[in-house]
This record gives sequence, C-alpha cells and structure tokens, in this order.
Amino acid sequence: MEGELRLVTVEDAVQYQLFLMPCEPCDPDQYRELLQQYIEKILVQFAAILVSYIWQNQPFNLKYKPTKGDIPAHIGGVTKFGDNIEDEWFIVYLIQQITKKFPELAARVHDNDGEFLLIEAADFLPKWLKPENSANRVFFHQGELCIISPSNTPGEEPWLPAKNPTILQSLMLLSAYPEDYLATKSIRTAVYKRISGYPEKIQASLHQAHCYLPAGIVIVLKHRPALIAAAVQAFYLRDPIDLKACRPFKTFLPDTRVMTAVTFTKCLYAQLMQQKFVPDRHSGYTLPSPVHHQYKAHELGMKLAHGFEILCSKCNTISPDSKGKVLNNPFWADFLNNLKKNNYFKGELEGSAKYLEQLHMAENYFQQSVIKPESSVAVSPGEEILTLLQTLSFNLDELEKEAASLPPEDDDSWLDISPDVLDQILNEASGRNVSIPPSNEEDQKYDLAAVTESMKAFISKVSTHEGAETPWSPAETCVTFDVDSFTHALDRILGADSEELDSDDLDEEEQFEFLDSDEDLDSEAHGQEEEALPNQMVGSLRSYMDEMDCELTHTNVGKSFVTKRKEVSSAKEPLSQDADYTLEDDSKAGDADLTPVDIELNLVTNLLESYSAQAGLAGPASNILQSMGVHLPENTDHSCFNSRAVD
Repeated sequence: MEGELRLVTVEDAVQYQLFLMPCEPCDPDQYRELLQQYIEKILVQFAAILVSYIWQNQPFNLKYKPTKGDIPAHIGGVTKFGDNIEDEWFIVYLIQQITKKFPELAARVHDNDGEFLLIEAADFLPKWLKPENSANRVFFHQGELCIISPSNTPGEEPWLPAKNPTILQSLMLLSAYPEDYLATKSIRTAVYKRISGYPEKIQASLHQAHCYLPAGIVIVLKHRPALIAAAVQAFYLRDPIDLKACRPFKTFLPDTRVMTAVTFTKCLYAQLMQQKFVPDRHSGYTLPSPVHHQYKAHELGMKLAHGFEILCSKCNTISPDSKGKVLNNPFWADFLNNLKKNNYFKGELEGSAKYLEQLHMAENYFQQSVIKPESSVAVSPGEEILTLLQTLSFNLDELEKEAASLPPEDDDSWLDISPDVLDQILNEASGRNVSIPPSNEEDQKYDLAAVTESMKAFISKVSTHEGAETPWSPAETCVTFDVDSFTHALDRILGADSEELDSDDLDEEEQFEFLDSDEDLDSEAHGQEEEALPNQMVGSLRSYMDEMDCELTHTNVGKSFVTKRKEVSSAKEPLSQDADYTLEDDSKAGDADLTPVDIELNLVTNLLESYSAQAGLAGPASNILQSMGVHLPENTDHSCFNSRAVD
C-alpha cells in the first residue's frame, strides 16, 4: 500500500484505478490485451464530452498498469488538476459513468488528501470509519458508491483484516456481495450532489471573451482550443527568464493582430484577468487607454500572446504529422461514428468549415488519447503550436471579416462577489440552510434564546479527544434534563445529604482527595478507607466548599455574574448595570447571599461581548455559533443587549 500512496504525492493531483472483476488468474499477456481493449472502448464511449473539454493542467488518461505487490493489474491514470477543482470532480463523474456503462469494472478515486469522497460525506460516515482504516474500502461499482465495511459474520473474517483490507480482498467481496456493501443513502447523496449536473455543467463552466490576438494564435485555437490552458498557465507562472523570449517577439508578431472570440474556463479567465502586467516596450505590444471600450480585449490578447510565445520559446523541434496514423487506424471508424451518434458535430454539414474544425479536434484527441504509444515521449504544447503553424495557413482579410461579426462576449460579473453572497455559498456547500439576515434594522428580529438552546444542544453532543459533534440547528436536538434522576444518581454516589453538590464539585473533590491521599494512606489501612470514602468525601467536600465561599465572599468575583434576583428586580436596566450590583457584601455578617446565577443570561452576555470584540472578523464566537446554525447581526450601535432579550 505504501507504493500505491507514493503515486499521489503530487499536490492537486487525482489518481483513478479501474479493476476488472472478478480478478481471476489468467495469462498476463492476454489479460493486458483485454485491459487495452477496455481503454479503447472507454475513450470511444465518452469521446463526445472528452474531445472538447478544456483541462486546467493534464487531461484524463488511461494506461495499463501491471501487477505490483498486492495491487492487481488494472487500467488507470493520474491527472494534475491544479487550481481548477472542477477537473477532479469531473473525473469522479467520468469514473462513476464508466462503472455504470461497464458493470464488470470497479474503480477507486483518491488524491493527495486520501479518500476525498469520504471527506465530502464526512457528516454522514459511520462511527467505525476513520482515516486510519479507510484505505482500499471505497469503490465505484455499477455506477454506485460502495464502502467495504468490517465483517460481522465469522465466515467473512479471513477476508477482512483488523485494519485495512488489500485491494484484491475488497474486490473479491465486492464481486461476491455487491449489494451488501452499497454506501448508505446519505453518503451517496452527499457525493452525488457534488457531481450532479454533468455533462451540462461543462458548458456552464466556460466563459467566452473577445481578445485582440495575432492571426497565428487565432488559427491555432480554432484547431486546438484546449491549448488555451497551456498558454494561460505559461503566462500565469512566468519568470524573468521566460519574459526574455518576449523581447522582442519572434513567433507571434503584433502587427498581425485581429479581434476574435476565445473560449476559456472560468478558472483560466479569472487567472488571466487578475494578473497585473505591463508589456515591455521592446515587445511591440502596446495597450490603449484604460477607458477605451476595447481595452479589456487588448489586454487579454497581449497576455495570451506572451503565454503562447513563452511556450514556443521552450522547444526547437517540430513533431511529425501523424494524421495518416489516425485515418489508417481500424478503430477510427467506430470512434467517428460514436461522435456522430452523440451529436458532436451539432448538425454541421460534412465538409463545412465548422465541421472540419470539430473533425480536427477529434483527430487530435484520438491521436493523443487512443493510439498514442505508451513508450512515446509526450509532445509539449509548444511543439504542437509550431506544428500547427507549419501545416496550417490563414488569410488575414478573412479573419478580419469574421471579427466584424463576432458573437457577444459573456458577462464576467461573476468575478465580483459580496461577503454576504460568499457566506451563503459556503453555507450551501456545507449543507447548512442559513439565510442571510436582512439589511433593514426593523426586520432584524433575533431570538437570543436560540443562542442558549444551541449551546445546550452543543454541550449535549458527544465529545472526545478527537473533537465534538456540532448540531446543525437547535431544533434538531431536543435537550432534556431530568432533575430527579440526576439528584437520585448523586444520592447513590455521595449519600443522602448531597443536595448542594453538583458534578463540577464532585470533580474538584476527587482531585482534592487525591492530593491528600498520598500522605494518609498506607497499605494496611487501604481497605478500610475505601469503605469510608463516600462519607469522608461529603464531609471534606463541604468543608472545602465552605472555605472557597468564605474566601470568594471578600472578592469581586461574584459581581461579574448576573443573578436571577437582580434580573427580576431590574429587568429594564442594561446588563452592564446589573453586573455591578448583583452580589451584596455580607462580609460583616460572615455569610454571603448566594442568589442563583442566571446561567443563560450570562452565557448570552459573554458570547455577545466576544462576538463584538471580533470587530467583524472571524473568531471563536462567530465560528461556534455559525456551526450551530445561529447567524448574529453586526454590532452597529456597540450598545449592550438588554436582559429582556432572553426572557
């Protein structure tokens, strides 16, 4: 398993593995040939959505993987998705659909974070499933998410080790009992929600913008739109050495520039727009005034031109044309028919300019993904660009005519997002239904009692050294407290006279007794003292508490709390005034007026003071309240809350 984990050491990379079930021993050469056929079938089946997809860094790819250790032979690949997380989830969608189309296959998907599908469904996982025992348990099979759970029957014990099963063991169980290992509905819903909307979602992730580009780049992008990603990345990750190649330009001269429409992914467009860059005066590229109506198109075109020039400057060789290999491959006819069946050409007449553009894209995809030998060296984007420039020709006048009738560019207002909308998006992504509070002060009706109820629900949840379970909303957890049962339990432990004790006092007394026991106990009297421990605990605890009360009577500690008596007598006064006069000084009489403290009011007061001290920034008070579904308003008047708020 260690060797498997080392495959995904690169950050922002996802690994996928497809296993043929059942995993029966057979001739290795025949098995490899069989898996190679599955690669071709899969790529052809999903060619319609893969051909035009623009990947951030690396495309989806499948290769044969021989047996290594306890990992059987399979087909799989690794894709670095970089800054575009949607590439990773699109691959998850592909894997799900592959196992649905080919039910004899089972698949695993994980990245450098581990089983990220479980992370997505973390709120619904069973108690036994933890990071240390989750390896080799999560699969897609027949289009459904499956989790190999621990064995509950003696007959299955040999297949499931105490910690993590091997991949072969999990596949054997999944092949024999596929329905028994189907993930729960809540887990599947959480994961499927993340990949819902595909393949229609692909179009929604694109952004079309006008760019003022050299004619050579316009032609290259018409035949290979996916090269836009490599150009943006080259500009985005540029260094001073890269920019030397742009002083002056050698491949894409600025005097051939024309206006054109370029399709980006939203991630690529945002990366390009957010880069502040002034071209070198020796490059030949100049920008109009920022108030010019086409300034953005000139700026985008200038940045893209630098990216393409950087790519071409890093290679000196031109790859040979392999179009003949594509057309002579016996699998090409089936590949092309599948594209036509899935309306890849969108009704364009065969032989038309649009049809030929789509056909060239399909040929390139077929060459790169289907028939490309595994031993061949990958062709760099710069080599592809130079090859296209050598084999393609263009007419500048025709490109200028096309520029006069460009489709309108997309609105990019999605780049700007307000803090409230961002909070709403984050809440929806985390599954919390928290509405944004209204801006009108008259409509801001906040029930502060919900704060105390949420805190009670939070405390009632299970908490361990690994953390606490946070309730989604106060209404989901009914907080009950049986006083009689609690008192009866204390009586059984401490004796009949335990009315004034609580659990915190018991903890303190246990610590106090532990400190005294080292001096008094000896081995001979140990048994007798154990029998007298309850009675001694009560007496010692009372004496201990009396000493504490006597000491605290002469301090100002009690004045920091609001008592129930003072709350009733001065309900119309602010909390700050109540807090100053809650305890009376009875030191002369030697006895304090132990009026019960209003726990709920003190809780709300302290939380609001902590929230106000955050000054609108993230902090402990807002984090814990928002995790429980409580959204507090901004403290606009900096005034204290009235004690009636929690009545």
